[in-house]
Amino acid sequence: MPYPPSQQAGATNGASDGFRTAVALALAGSATLLCATAWCANRDALRQIVQEQCVVHWQKQHDPAPCERVEAAFALLADRKGGAHFLLIPTQAIPGIESPELESPGAPNYFSAAWQARDLIAAAVGHQVPREAVGLAVNPLHARSQDQLHIHIECLRPDVFRTLHAAAGRISDAWSPLMVGGANYQALRIVGADLDGANPFALLAARTPQRGDRHAMGDYTLVLAGMRFESGPGFILLAGTGRAGELLLDSTCAIGAA
Repeated sequence: MPYPPSQQAGATNGASDGFRTAVALALAGSATLLCATAWCANRDALRQIVQEQCVVHWQKQHDPAPCERVEAAFALLADRKGGAHFLLIPTQAIPGIESPELESPGAPNYFSAAWQARDLIAAAVGHQVPREAVGLAVNPLHARSQDQLHIHIECLRPDVFRTLHAAAGRISDAWSPLMVGGANYQALRIVGADLDGANPFALLAARTPQRGDRHAMGDYTLVLAGMRFESGPGFILLAGTGRAGELLLDSTCAIGAA
């Protein structure tokens, strides 16, 4: 069903602190390997929060609570663990990285939308955070507790930040191996200040073996890091089949400390 456009709200959306906290603690959460039993028991919780609460509240009251924002195609939710950690969640039911609609022509560029929402990190830490400190991640099927697509929006771990900056000069527009945070990835350079012309899901699908096998896509994790190359702004995209890419991120945003 159609949804109204967003109010472009910031981290404060008018909901009472008590209501936000109660809902977030009871229902929200991120897909990590370590999670509360009750949360893991309901793999549909994120979809329910967005579709049955955030969208409904926005339509009826112009209040996106318990989300931070509601757009036509997605909502933004603070992670239940706190810190500078937010989730972009589609408003339609999309299980995860293996879903074919993510790479179809005309599909929303959820990574682009998540990148545009990095101002939530700045609001959480109280100051601007440089683009090269921000990271986005989608976990693989085997390392998630939720079967609703969600992109983690956080800062990079300091060691990951250093590794990517040291390797930036040799990363090109062809996939190449790179070890980051003790795990093996394939790395790709994306040039540009934003992702309007690049959909990371489609870029992964174009290189994934057995493209017709959706389980092959589900094996992968994606991590996108902001970068400033010598030629200008851009991104480094990491694709791997090992640990959850979320583990390369840091909700304390230590690398972005003032």
